[in-house]
Amino acid sequence: MKLISAIIRPFKLDEVREALAEVGVTGITVTEVKGFGRQKGHTELYRGAEYVVDFLPKIKLETVVADESLEAVIEVIQQTAGTGKIGDGKIFVTTVDQVIRIRTGEIGVDAL
Repeated sequence: MKLISAIIRPFKLDEVREALAEVGVTGITVTEVKGFGRQKGHTELYRGAEYVVDFLPKIKLETVVADESLEAVIEVIQQTAGTGKIGDGKIFVTTVDQVIRIRTGEIGVDAL
């Protein structure tokens, strides 16, 4: 099993969620986060004063999938979250040793 953590643009969330549902992803966790990478923030003008926004709003989307689904899920996220511009985000993949459903005690892929 693999944990996929994707940092994406906030306005892409609904599109990515729908695309993941179409490929069989049954659950995701979404967190509003702030950060920066190569984008390095930007400058804004507010009431005549210029200020720097260092941390940009992003969405962190997490899901655990079976190894067989990994490539399809990554491809869907890349296609739906991408705009071709700097700041589209990143996808991180981590190995998950065990999953346990608290309610039923199911273990492994059955718990997904």
